[in-house]
Amino acid sequence: MKTKKFTLHTARQGYQNITNTVCNVIAESGVQSGICVVFCPHTTAAITINENADPDVQHDLEIGFDEAFPDRRVFQHSEGNSDAHLKCSAVGASETILIEDGKPLLGMWQGIYFCEFDGPRTRRYYVKVMADG
Repeated sequence: MKTKKFTLHTARQGYQNITNTVCNVIAESGVQSGICVVFCPHTTAAITINENADPDVQHDLEIGFDEAFPDRRVFQHSEGNSDAHLKCSAVGASETILIEDGKPLLGMWQGIYFCEFDGPRTRRYYVKVMADG
C-alpha cells in the first residue's frame, strides 16, 4: 500500500488525537495482519501512543514536558525552540502499531497522538500499512 500523507494545523503546543485517521487507513488497506507505521517528519513535533479516555492526561503531559524540558537562556539554537527539539527527541518521530484481524492492536485506553511542541504550524504526518509476508 502506498504511504498516505496527512496535513493538520496545530496550536502552540498540544496533542491531536489521530487514532481515527490511522484506523481508517488500516481499514482501507484491507490488511488483516501486519504493521502500521505513523511517522512525523518534523524536528519539533512527534508521534506518541497514550491514554485517550481522560483529556487531563494531555494537559498533564504538557506540564510534565515543560518542567522536564524548560526553555533555558543558556540554549544557543538561534530559533529559540531548543526545548521543542528536546521534547521531540524524547517522544520520537514515529510509532509502529501491530495489526490483527484488520484492526490496530491498541490497548483499551490507548490513542495515537500527533504532538506539537513548537506551533502554531501546518504539519504533516505519514501512515504506512504493510501486510505480513
